[in-house]
Amino acid sequence: MRSPILLPGTGRPATRRVTSACVPLLLLAVLGCREDAESPTSPLSAPAIAAATSGLQFRQVSAGGRHSCGVTSDDRAYCWGFNATGQLGDGTTADRFLPVAVAGGLRFLHVNVGYDHSCGVTTDDRAYCWGWNGNGQLGDGGTANRSVPAEVAGGRRFRQVRAGFTHTCAINLADGAYCWGSNNNGELGDGTNIQRTRPALALGGLRWRQLSGGGVATCGVTMADLAYCWGANSVGQLGDGTTMRRARPTRVAGGLHFRQIDAGNGHACGVTTESRPYCWGSNASGQLGNGTTTNRLIPAAVAGQRRFDHVNAGGSHTCGVTLGEKGFCWGLNRDGQLGDGSTTDRLVPVLVGNGLPLHQVSGGVQHSCGATADDRGYCWGSNSIGQVGVIPAGIYPEPVRVVGAM
Repeated sequence: MRSPILLPGTGRPATRRVTSACVPLLLLAVLGCREDAESPTSPLSAPAIAAATSGLQFRQVSAGGRHSCGVTSDDRAYCWGFNATGQLGDGTTADRFLPVAVAGGLRFLHVNVGYDHSCGVTTDDRAYCWGWNGNGQLGDGGTANRSVPAEVAGGRRFRQVRAGFTHTCAINLADGAYCWGSNNNGELGDGTNIQRTRPALALGGLRWRQLSGGGVATCGVTMADLAYCWGANSVGQLGDGTTMRRARPTRVAGGLHFRQIDAGNGHACGVTTESRPYCWGSNASGQLGNGTTTNRLIPAAVAGQRRFDHVNAGGSHTCGVTLGEKGFCWGLNRDGQLGDGSTTDRLVPVLVGNGLPLHQVSGGVQHSCGATADDRGYCWGSNSIGQVGVIPAGIYPEPVRVVGAM
């Protein structure tokens, strides 16, 4: 049996399974405790209280290792959860159980969260990153951690950025793929294994529609609807039919045409131009969604006849949104990261939140987040350090509204 999680600042065990109905009462109770609210080490520090009462409306959210970030309807970025390396971007290294504004007053098109770093593209097409930078994954030319956004070096303008475990990739306005950070497995796609602290152009001369940085691999879709992956391949996460590591973009096998793809920790998933979901790579927890736990070296169809808008691969689970704006998840679920009200692993897709209408979803390591069409942010799964964005700590096996977005 796991040791009980303690609610920070109290020393008391937190409830491990919490329902969404409890959250407003718990929030009011804690907000009424002035000493805790003003403590800089408390989950409810002053910036967090401001977020909780500001009526935040999230149009996009991203779940990472132990923290989450989102962009509100007025293009402001907020983050919550673990913050030891500054990944929340609020100028501190204090963990936050409630959303805090990312420093700098920047306006964002979107944000994307890696394991312990975060990145985003602003409304003027500039890429910024913050948090852990030990491998150069912030792309600012150095390896020092940043607790506020640092502009990616090179002066390029980008339309998309995706953070992996210790690397980051982005697409510039000319549709070229640039990556930076750790490159031990060739995940930067520049043909080398050399770490880069500034953006390096991926080889192949391809024009890219969309990219995704995974654990130690990267995947993307070209303008011609062709899927490519590169980096580590020990469990078949590149989908090329082998387990050979690749240091440059390699075509995903199977002859399928994709419009969207996402790389997880040891697996990847994509949606074809016919809106059908496929996954490949590690499948020990059922994260490929095909009813088995057998690894796949080439794309395997996800069970069911549902058509998906997009999929998002997490640590050992996957989530997606159908064309009917219903969220489904599958794979590892011991922390409730599938959002179906249980902690039972699922080998095939299960409905999130009893049919909660979602238009966007993001799978982290032990939690997931999503946003509705009317800009409501939700998270579910492990809230051990605030990554679900509510109080108290514990496991939330069903979606709960991110506190601060009331």
